[in-house]
Amino acid sequence: MIEAGGFVSCDLHSCFRSLVVADEKGRTERWKAAVIGWKDLPMELLLRIVSLTDDRTTLVASGVCTGWRGAVCAGLTHLSLSWCKKNMSHLLQSLAPKFTKLQVLILRQSGPQLEDAAVEAVASFCHDLLELDLSNSLKLRDESLYALANGCPRLARLNISGCSAFSDAALSYLTSRCRSLQSLNLCGCVKAASDKALQAIASSCSRLQHLNLGWCEGVGDDGVISLASGCPDLRAVDLCGCVLITDASVVALAEGCWRLRSLGLYFCQNITDRAMYSLAKVGRRKRELEEEEEEEKGKGKEKGKEKEGLERLNISQCTALTPAAVQEVCDSFPGLHTCSGRHSLIISGCLRLTSVHCACAVQARHRSRGGVAFSRRAY
Repeated sequence: MIEAGGFVSCDLHSCFRSLVVADEKGRTERWKAAVIGWKDLPMELLLRIVSLTDDRTTLVASGVCTGWRGAVCAGLTHLSLSWCKKNMSHLLQSLAPKFTKLQVLILRQSGPQLEDAAVEAVASFCHDLLELDLSNSLKLRDESLYALANGCPRLARLNISGCSAFSDAALSYLTSRCRSLQSLNLCGCVKAASDKALQAIASSCSRLQHLNLGWCEGVGDDGVISLASGCPDLRAVDLCGCVLITDASVVALAEGCWRLRSLGLYFCQNITDRAMYSLAKVGRRKRELEEEEEEEKGKGKEKGKEKEGLERLNISQCTALTPAAVQEVCDSFPGLHTCSGRHSLIISGCLRLTSVHCACAVQARHRSRGGVAFSRRAY
């Protein structure tokens, strides 16, 4: 404890000196005259110093004196306890009543520590919470989701990946109360991510933009189709390992979510060319509409500027796909690349698709061949 305190004190002194040097032409002399000890620091200077330290140092600073505790607790909006390797649950229960202004709370763990009582404490005191990361909290049960639903209705970003004990009923209840969700990570939540839960999400969370359903093997077409209808603003959807979905899911997303930028279909082996041609059709239609709109406005696109649309597509291990269908998708979305350095069309494990290339990859190949020919002629 003494070593930790010494380290923290040194850290704070370093931050203080850096601020003084940075402002030595202005208020430094006034601060030197007014500040006799750390307890005399103006609140704005204290918060500035604390903002330059790590979260562990911030917590120690909040215990220096009553004045510091009040300032830090009132001003702290972002906190991560991912550095805590043990007793995170007890630490969080003691902190939640003090840090009631938190908006972002990161609780990622290398091993399961958090228990329901800690999350219930957060829900009881941190009502302004906008972002919460509970990934890999294997000890948490449905009680945590019910508490968050009632205590943190403003949640916009929630990561519960790897929390395998949550049920679809608890997730459905949470999304019915937290209607402002924009990002939801359910990767590995095999019990919570069911078609029933996805239908509940679709009916409540119309602002959803990012959804990770990776390795949720119970997800099927009914759930994804509901999402495509109820969440038209989806930008990124990861369905890797969702082995039950078919072309119907991809067709629904293509037709219902025109702002889709990223789609993960890794190991979705029921996906066929029909899904690819549906994506390509929507891509072409969107480009036509954009060109018509440009003509009406009398404005031309900047030369070489990429049009909006898919920018990342992972179809690795989708072995039923043919080169012609995938090439059609690549041609319809200029943001998809197979070229080195911009690899955003992922086709690992699909040996038949090695002939698929984006436009810039083809151009680079032509330039390379032209250069070789020129050098031979010159020689």
